[in-house]
Amino acid sequence: MEPRKSEAEAKQTFQPYIPPEQSPPEFTLIAVVLGAVLGAVFGVANAYLGLRVGMTVSASIPAAVISMAILRGLLKRGTILENNLAQTIGSSGEGLAAGVIFTLPAFLLLGLSPPTWQIILLCFLGGFLGILMMIPLRHYLMAEEHGRLPFPEGTACAEILMAGDEGGAKARQVFEGVLSGGLYKFLMMGLRLWKENLSAAVPGLPGGAVGLSGTPALLGVGALIGPRIAAVLFSGAVIGYLVLAPLLAYVGRLAPELILPPADLPLSQMGPGELRRFYIKYIGVGAVAMGGLVSLLRALPAIVSSLRGGWQALRRRSEDLLILRTEADLPLPFVFVGSLLLAVGVWVLPGVHLGFVGSLVVVVFGFLFVAVAARIVGLVGSSSSPVSGMTIATLLVAALLFRILGRTGTEGTVAALTVAAVVCIAICMAGDASQDLKTGFLVGATPKWQQIAEFVGVAIPALFMAGTLQLLHRTFVIGSQALPAPQATLMATVARGVMEGTMPWLFVGLGLLLALGVELLGVASLPFAIGLYLPFALSTPILLGGWLSGWLRRGPTDDGQAEREERNLLLSSGLVAGDALMGVLIALLLGIPTVQRWWSARLEGGWMGGLADVGSLAAFLLLAGWFYLKVSGRRFK
Repeated sequence: MEPRKSEAEAKQTFQPYIPPEQSPPEFTLIAVVLGAVLGAVFGVANAYLGLRVGMTVSASIPAAVISMAILRGLLKRGTILENNLAQTIGSSGEGLAAGVIFTLPAFLLLGLSPPTWQIILLCFLGGFLGILMMIPLRHYLMAEEHGRLPFPEGTACAEILMAGDEGGAKARQVFEGVLSGGLYKFLMMGLRLWKENLSAAVPGLPGGAVGLSGTPALLGVGALIGPRIAAVLFSGAVIGYLVLAPLLAYVGRLAPELILPPADLPLSQMGPGELRRFYIKYIGVGAVAMGGLVSLLRALPAIVSSLRGGWQALRRRSEDLLILRTEADLPLPFVFVGSLLLAVGVWVLPGVHLGFVGSLVVVVFGFLFVAVAARIVGLVGSSSSPVSGMTIATLLVAALLFRILGRTGTEGTVAALTVAAVVCIAICMAGDASQDLKTGFLVGATPKWQQIAEFVGVAIPALFMAGTLQLLHRTFVIGSQALPAPQATLMATVARGVMEGTMPWLFVGLGLLLALGVELLGVASLPFAIGLYLPFALSTPILLGGWLSGWLRRGPTDDGQAEREERNLLLSSGLVAGDALMGVLIALLLGIPTVQRWWSARLEGGWMGGLADVGSLAAFLLLAGWFYLKVSGRRFK
């Protein structure tokens, strides 16, 4: 085995962009304020996106580009370390939003309305816990594993920061995407000039249906995740809605009076919507659980390696008398005392009463999965981290323990979901923090200032999360077709099913076996499972976005391939942010009674009857064509 390198040897083999001997301005007021604003914006945008499609997009690179454009371009000031600190705070909003929307809307789906202060407190507990538990692992994962863990988002963000003279052009591409996505969303959803959701039955295939949700965000998501993952996700939708649903409808035709629980009406009387609600959704639950479990098992070596390496690094560092600026973390006593106080806070959490058992589950699973998340994002990036699987594992253990202790029904369900929410937020924040700290390691930032910035990045967006959830629920209803909240619906279904003994295990088991079969084919089952669980209409634009990015990648490698990749990343991120922010703005406007009456009076098709379905499809294809031309760099002749 290759011997571990000391800090002195590491210094000789790797030099950050800003050497440890230099100390340019870093933790400044302008950087903190700018980062806080970006964190709130990206947090709100990703909260809307997550409720819409069940996934979020990394905000690190867009935050870095925008902060550089403002500090260097508009204000004509700012060091690279100030830019890095601003993006550290700004990207934290996306990490917090992911943890929040995956779990906390489950309370609303169960008919509960947690007060604003409780949502903010859960954000603080989970977010701070994830950051604190990440600090002891930082040196091992960033310095000692340098060269073995690529940290794709963190490395890309560092490259952008180090290419500061290009910040203005890159920022324009982000803003073009934001303005285009926002304008399209306003015309479609605000003025209702055309339909957002198209659906059609498949002729000759009873029970089968296809659809299209023509939104810029979903097109951008597909372009970001690429053609392969988009195709795997779409294949799940095909299996669910064009194979399993028609098969169930066919059985209903053979036995017209047959009723399969949990439904209370015959199969023969069900349309595609009822088939999904009563059966396909539960098959998707099982598939997502299996996909998360497989991802977790694959991460076990990473868990052991991270824990062992982190402990060894701590022992060696405790013997070091000289700490370089670029190796100065927050002191370990602060980490230990802070973690202890947070554990006590979970124990005595007002309104839930988790007690010792709940606090123990949070601490044990929190630290275990923080190590998992930090390692996995270092290997494959944030988008491939099995957050759903780790959260479901926590939820199942917590629900089982509370049920053994006699806490069942609504009380036990709420307690189990609260434990899962705190752990999920901690996991998401740890993954985001690890990418940010890798960026800082490469550019030569001071770790302790970045770690303090991560706390700021939790605190500011947390103040907006509760209001955003309540606003979106009041306007669009979380759990409806407009905001299906797939991850939160999954959590609510699992928790309630375990506690009340109503889980239709037959269909869940079918989903487990189906995902296992996909894994045996050598295909990652988690994207497949998400496509199976989501409505068909959400998978279609993601597939189109993935295809577009795939076609762009087939272009000549010697003719601006790197530029096309970069434009795809920045413009796609802008489309997602513009769509999401306009959706939240429309929700705010609909809180005004006059606007609400005007908006409700519009026909479903849109203004003055709207366009026909073919016109709505044409509008979305025009958006896709514009995106392709912008990213490819081609012009109309």
